[in-house]
Amino acid sequence: MKIEKRWVISFALITLIAITSLFWTGSNDLKDQFLSEDNINTSDVAWLLTSSSFVLLMTPGLSFFYGGMVGKKNVISTMLQSFISLGVVSLLWVIVGFSLSFGSPIGFEIGGTTYGLIGNPLDFLFFNNVSSLPHNALASTIPFVLFALFQMKFAVITPAIITGSFAERVRFISYLLFICLFIVFIYAPLCHMVWHPNGLLGSFFGVKDFAGGTVVHMSAGFAALAGVLVLGKRKNSEHIPTNIPFVLLGTGMLWFGWFGFNAGSALASNGTAAMAFATTTIASASAMVTWIFFDRINGRKVSAMNACIGAVVGLVVITPAAGFVSIPKSIFFGFAAAIVSNLMVNWKKLKAFDDTLDVFACHGVGGIMGMILTAIFAEGENASLLHGGWSVFGHHMLALILVSAFTFFGALLLYKVTNLFIPLRVSDEAERIGLDLSQHDEKL
Repeated sequence: MKIEKRWVISFALITLIAITSLFWTGSNDLKDQFLSEDNINTSDVAWLLTSSSFVLLMTPGLSFFYGGMVGKKNVISTMLQSFISLGVVSLLWVIVGFSLSFGSPIGFEIGGTTYGLIGNPLDFLFFNNVSSLPHNALASTIPFVLFALFQMKFAVITPAIITGSFAERVRFISYLLFICLFIVFIYAPLCHMVWHPNGLLGSFFGVKDFAGGTVVHMSAGFAALAGVLVLGKRKNSEHIPTNIPFVLLGTGMLWFGWFGFNAGSALASNGTAAMAFATTTIASASAMVTWIFFDRINGRKVSAMNACIGAVVGLVVITPAAGFVSIPKSIFFGFAAAIVSNLMVNWKKLKAFDDTLDVFACHGVGGIMGMILTAIFAEGENASLLHGGWSVFGHHMLALILVSAFTFFGALLLYKVTNLFIPLRVSDEAERIGLDLSQHDEKL
C-alpha cells in the first residue's frame, strides 16, 4: 500500500511533539501572577468542572446536527470533521494555543498600558505554569488549569462550526492543516484581544462578549464564507437530508451544552451564571418559535430541521449578551435574530455561493446580530447605547468591522496557504462517490 508523503510528515510531527512534551521545562517567572489555594472557591470549581463537560458535549452534538443534514454518502465524513477537532485542537491548545490566547500581552502601548494583539507563546507553552493555583487576573477562584481546559472547549468547537459550509467537498488532511492554522493565526489572537484583561478589543475598545459571539461565532461564520468562496460550489448542490432525528438529537445536545458555554462563562457559581442560564434558554425558545411561524407566513411548511436551526440561531445571538441582559430582552434577541437569519438563509444571492449548511447565515449573521444587540442593550455603566451613549455603541461597531475583516481576509489567506501545500478540494470522482468512501473507506 502506497503511503502519501504528507501523512508521513504529519506522523513525524506528532512524534516530535510527543517526545518534546516529555522533556520540556519552561520558566517559572510568572509565579507572582498566582494566588494561594486558600483563594479557591469549591462551588465555583464544581460549576466550572460541570460547565467544561457541558461544552465538550457540544462538539459531538454539532457532529449529529451537521451529519443529519448532509447526503447519505457524506454523513460519516461530516461528523468526523467536527469530532476530530476534539483531538487536534485539544493538543494544539495545550502546546501553544492557550499561551497565544492568554499569555502576557504582546501589542502596543497607549497611555502607559500595553494592549495586546496576541499572548506571549512562551508563557504557557506545553501548559507550563498552568497548575492548580488560581490566577489573580484571569480566574481568581478556580484552579488555573480548570480555566485553561474550559477555554479549550471553546477553541475546539469553533473550527468544527466552519465545517458545515464546505461539507461534501473538502479533503480531510487539508482540513486538519487549516484548523491548526486557524487556531494559531485567527482564533488565538481574537480570543486574546477580546477576553484577556489587557486585550485590544476588550480593554481598549470596551467590546462586550460574554461567551463568544465575536470570538467563536463571528470568526467561524466569516471563515465559513471565505471557505465557500475558495472551494467553490459542489457538483451537485441538491441533496436530501439523511437523518432528521440526528438533527434533533444534535440540537438537544447543543442546547444542553450551551448552558455550560454561556452560564459557565461567569467563571463562578453566582447570580450572573443563573441569569445567563435563563437568558440562554429563553432566547433559543423565542428564536425557534419565531422561525417556524415566519416560515409559515412565507408559505413554507413547519419542519423539524428548521425548528432546530431556529433554536441554534437563538443560542448564537444571546451568547455575547447572556450575562449582560434581562430575560425579557433575551426574548427580543431570539425574535430578531430568527427573522434576520431566516431571511439570509432563504436569500437567493447567498444561496448561490453554496454554503452547504448555511453556516454564515446562521452563525455569522447570528454573531453579528448578537454583537449589535449587545452594543444596544447590555446593562451596566458604559456598557451599551442605552447605558453609556453613542460612543460605546460606536466602539462596538468599529470593532465589528475590524473583526469581520480580520476573520474573513485572514481565513481567505489561510485557505490559500493550505491549498499551496495540500489541495483543499477532493477530486470530482471522490466527490461523486462521497467523502465517506473516498476519504475514510467507510459507509453507513
